[in-house]
Amino acid sequence: MDPHEDTELSAIVKMQAERHAAPAGLRDRIVTSIRQAEAPSRHEAKSQGWRQWLNMGAAFAMGVVASVTVVYFLTTVSAQERLAQEVVGSHVRSLMAAHLADVASSDSHTVKPWFSGKLDFSPPVHDLAHAGFPLVGGRLDYIGGRPAAALVYQHRQHIINVFVWPRDARAPSPPPAVEAQGFNVIGWQSKSMQFWLVSDLNIIDLQAFAAQLRGAAEARPLPSGD
Repeated sequence: MDPHEDTELSAIVKMQAERHAAPAGLRDRIVTSIRQAEAPSRHEAKSQGWRQWLNMGAAFAMGVVASVTVVYFLTTVSAQERLAQEVVGSHVRSLMAAHLADVASSDSHTVKPWFSGKLDFSPPVHDLAHAGFPLVGGRLDYIGGRPAAALVYQHRQHIINVFVWPRDARAPSPPPAVEAQGFNVIGWQSKSMQFWLVSDLNIIDLQAFAAQLRGAAEARPLPSGD
């Protein structure tokens, strides 16, 4: 079609075509429909926002709990390891300085009274010569920030240091069996005392000695006050 004819046709349509008014309320219905269509998306966005905050809060709480657990575990293990290193260091110093005992005796009735007045507790002292672990003597020591009794035993050519002090709920518990700096360390707690054994003796023999000593320490005291 010629452009000129198209222009004339458009003019005729505009002049002669009938105009019809939109029904009353059509505009309001259209606006209402648009708002209803938008409402779910707004509500959904708000709900997603709350879910994101809740998820973030839960993740943060779990992270805090996990961090506290790890820190507590590492602190406990580290404290036990430090104490193990300390008892091993005292064992080594007693060998290097040739100062195994302040009171040298295989008689428990001599060693035990010697500690009286020097410590605020009475360490259990037993001679285990019958089991192959004779008592050599005892000395004062300082372990874990407090005075301790060091009882010295011997098995063939091996020296065994037994460190004893009152049980403290705040202090780390002794390990059942560990190796530190090439020495074996065994420990346990009774109702009132804590025991740490250190020696270069093989772990099997040291465990046998620990069983003998633990049995004697937990047995009912003899009338003689052993």
